[in-house]
Amino acid sequence: MPPATPTRRTVLAGLAASLAVAGCAAPVASRKRPPTPLEISRLAAAIRALGPGVDAEEAERAARVAYVHTAELAEAYQITDPPLVHNAKVNRGLRPRGLCWHWAEDMEKRLKAERFRTLDLHRAIANADNPVRIEHSTAIISARGAPMQEGIVLDPWRRGGILTWVPVREDRRYRWHPRMQVLRETGRVIERSPSSLGLSQASPPSAG
Repeated sequence: MPPATPTRRTVLAGLAASLAVAGCAAPVASRKRPPTPLEISRLAAAIRALGPGVDAEEAERAARVAYVHTAELAEAYQITDPPLVHNAKVNRGLRPRGLCWHWAEDMEKRLKAERFRTLDLHRAIANADNPVRIEHSTAIISARGAPMQEGIVLDPWRRGGILTWVPVREDRRYRWHPRMQVLRETGRVIERSPSSLGLSQASPPSAG
């Protein structure tokens, strides 16, 4: 076999990196599959189980919106690649949106538009203090008045446009912390004064 040229080595290295990333993500074709009634009903049951005060109709509606909006966002973001490859395209201006905080922001906004009476929405960040792993954002749904830690993660980013949901306390991949707490601790939110009515500045919440 002839020695590899620099161009060939570069191509092989790029291919290996792409395969490594793709190995952690769902095949592109599966992102086009609509959610099944069983998938929606399982999430609805998990949301209902968040507390005795959760309305069954709201739980079913939240589950359906989460799945349907994930598919809508995957189309709008032009998802054709695993998450980290798509991130690189967004950062190079080749895709409009699709970083993890875009997913979290848009999912939270869509679910809040439903004006649930028995459910709350939260935002969370993981890996902000980890120099090795990429920082990640998500939306979380909980029973009304319950803390974020008792909710369910709604994360379309980690499988590239396929909704991953898991109770916060059972998420083995990420340790979640309240978004505003993380932004304050990392200096990305500056408060005007102790008597400030709000936040004066905030950077984008995460790199993922």
